[in-house]
Amino acid sequence: MLFGERLLITRKKRKMSQDELAKQIGVHAPVIGRYERDEVKPSIETAFKIAKALEVSLDYLTGLSDLELDKNIVDVVTSLQKLNNEDRAHIFTTINALIRDAKARNTYA
Repeated sequence: MLFGERLLITRKKRKMSQDELAKQIGVHAPVIGRYERDEVKPSIETAFKIAKALEVSLDYLTGLSDLELDKNIVDVVTSLQKLNNEDRAHIFTTINALIRDAKARNTYA
């Protein structure tokens, strides 16, 4: 999927108009349409602003990842990375156990 297509789909999913997005990133609305139609590519700085405004990763918009990360999950991971190794290990143990249990429930549900 091309940048423009992901941009269009994500913008609509967020119920954001081209004009709203354009104002947030400091461009004119017709420019957003040109990005969505893949007529032009944004600079890396503009692409970063778009990703931030839409609360997705730049990797998702550019097609490097198919996973549209939730901002809340990214915030938790960022907080986790700031912890010391011992605390991080305890939290990973707990999270892994919860994930294992959820997978088991889904398998037998």
